[in-house]
Amino acid sequence: MGSFFVDLLSFEHTTAVYDIDPKRLRFMYNTERFTTLEEIAEFKPELVINAVTLKYTLDVFKQVMPYLPSDCILSDISSVKTGLREFYEQCGRRYVSTHPMFGPTFANLGALSNENAIIITEGDYMGRIFFKDLYSRLGLHICEYTFDAHDETVAYSLGTPFVSTFVFSAVMKHQDAPGTTFKRHMAIAKGVLGEDDTLLREILFNPRMSSQVGKIRDELKELMKEIGMVKQVKDGIKILGNGTLEKNLTVKAHKFSKTAVEKIESAGGKAEVI
Repeated sequence: MGSFFVDLLSFEHTTAVYDIDPKRLRFMYNTERFTTLEEIAEFKPELVINAVTLKYTLDVFKQVMPYLPSDCILSDISSVKTGLREFYEQCGRRYVSTHPMFGPTFANLGALSNENAIIITEGDYMGRIFFKDLYSRLGLHICEYTFDAHDETVAYSLGTPFVSTFVFSAVMKHQDAPGTTFKRHMAIAKGVLGEDDTLLREILFNPRMSSQVGKIRDELKELMKEIGMVKQVKDGIKILGNGTLEKNLTVKAHKFSKTAVEKIESAGGKAEVI
């Protein structure tokens, strides 16, 4: 997303990009390119957009802050805001936090009217106005949340579809098949699995994701009951001793009644607890 913001802002603003690796700056155009912190100090930015992955966001802020003017606004575009509110409140600087919810996988960067962006309500007023104006001019639908509400929403709106897509991908065979719905799901799966690994980790390891995964698990249990695969799913499957068994079978389940074990073994089979 860093290059996207450079392209976008360089038309109306003087911009610069900082990266310790000069090779990653080769295709940055219409902007100044810095590889040292001293160059940042000479540039005297009014706004810094931290576009690194969440794993390095706080470390990068701490590295560059001593070289920034005192009134420079810090900003991030992280997909998960864990730890950022505490950092901003402790650093004593003006800040603004946003989340452009689009990327090269699915979005048409030339036509973003169907895409969304989140602006965090905490932070510097003028910083929020800057990004609100920027995103509005792109035609984005803007949502405003607190830090906590943002991560709750992302766990629901991004995390749940991602997990569902991973499950879909895991059970698919390596073959094509007819069906419009199937092909649509396959296209989504290919897009999600083609995302940057770091981005996927950020979304999936959002601390609020575990509750969403739990809801998926609970719904799958209910679905299994509805389609008759099991009569009741709680802490596993228990085999009861109702009826007769005439075949030699190895039966695997979470629990067995005493009668069930006797009938299975009397028929020459085995009862295995899993």
